[in-house]
Amino acid sequence: MNAESPWTYEAVQMLKSLAQEGMPVSVISLKLKRSITDVRAKLSDLGITPAAESREV
Repeated sequence: MNAESPWTYEAVQMLKSLAQEGMPVSVISLKLKRSITDVRAKLSDLGITPAAESREV
């Protein structure tokens, strides 16, 4: 178990929606106030491949 709080139904729905829109994991983590590692792990659990991170600066 990780130290972060459990995922709520609403948070999972938001995660799915943002991922389907092509939002990078780094942005999703900020919006959901969760670590990038936690977001990547949940996406993996759900079988969702995250969008590639933008290289623009």
